[in-house]
Amino acid sequence: MAFSLSEIPTDRVVWIKCFRPNDLDLAVANAPLNTPAVLVQQVTRSRSQNATVASTLDEMEVAAGQLFPAWLPGVEGIVTSAGAAVTAVRAVAFAHAAETAQYGPFLADLAIGALARRGPRTRRHPPEVRVLGLARVLAASFGRPACALLLQAPDDLDESEALALVRAAQWLVDCGRLAVWICGESLPAIDWLSEIAVARPGRETVVAGSAPAVSSVRPREPIDENPRPRRERSARRSQRHIVVGKPHPTSRAEVVLEAVLADRAWAAGRAWNHTIRPGPLVNPVRVDLLWKRERCIVEIDGDDHRAAGKYAEDRHRDVMLQLNGYAVLRFTNTQVLDDIENVLALLQQFLANRRRAGKGN
Repeated sequence: MAFSLSEIPTDRVVWIKCFRPNDLDLAVANAPLNTPAVLVQQVTRSRSQNATVASTLDEMEVAAGQLFPAWLPGVEGIVTSAGAAVTAVRAVAFAHAAETAQYGPFLADLAIGALARRGPRTRRHPPEVRVLGLARVLAASFGRPACALLLQAPDDLDESEALALVRAAQWLVDCGRLAVWICGESLPAIDWLSEIAVARPGRETVVAGSAPAVSSVRPREPIDENPRPRRERSARRSQRHIVVGKPHPTSRAEVVLEAVLADRAWAAGRAWNHTIRPGPLVNPVRVDLLWKRERCIVEIDGDDHRAAGKYAEDRHRDVMLQLNGYAVLRFTNTQVLDDIENVLALLQQFLANRRRAGKGN
């Protein structure tokens, strides 16, 4: 039985043991549309529930900024904060909030911060407002009903650190109406953690500890209305945000290509940033763009793919995919941005050939 996100409770804190990144890639790639959008975060050790909550909210806001404007319809053409752009974005945010369950001032601050790319701007709002608003924004970005946080905890947390983490996680569940899953090899024994079993590919089992009802683990510390965020952050942590099903918001080439493909009937059946397992003995591979039925993969390469090591890695991966029946097309960012009509013509012709030949059927 394959490991599925639908097997993990979403109304409580869950600890998932013996969990590998490949498990998540496969689970997210095969997840039904009624499962949550998944955001992965690295957790730094802390004995303060407040500090953990503040750090998590800032990370969620970073992810929301990367996904802008997917969650705010009507501002797609605004790419700079110069001139009247800020006023226009604020107006759209308030109008969108009036039609949804969002809080206007919060959504406007979030949108302006994302447009200006100057870091979190919503700290002036109470954390209860931030977590609920961010959870809704992240879910909306992927067209999902809810959001789930997968918190990757250090393996050697002591009891105080583990308790602070779990209490912070439960606060996020209570106030944000999102799922929180803690991933780690071990956690100190906590009396109110029960165990469930979730199957995954292979012979091993994912053992999860599940926090009970909300009322039994209410946070003991009050949450400050203006918590000071932790300063430690790296680009690597921001890059761990899972982006599945859509072009990556930080890749202009992917965003531009998707905008054009959306109007082409022949481009139906595509999936962005999807994880596949080419063969039973091959590790899962994440690809930029996939036509699953035609077994056609498109990779969009930046300048870093010219380096010798990266070039060799790409060729090895292409051969492995081809041996397992996939066709791989590679375009550079420059080709997509400067000569997109040629890219479209090549894609259309190639897909037509695969469909006539019955590839993937």
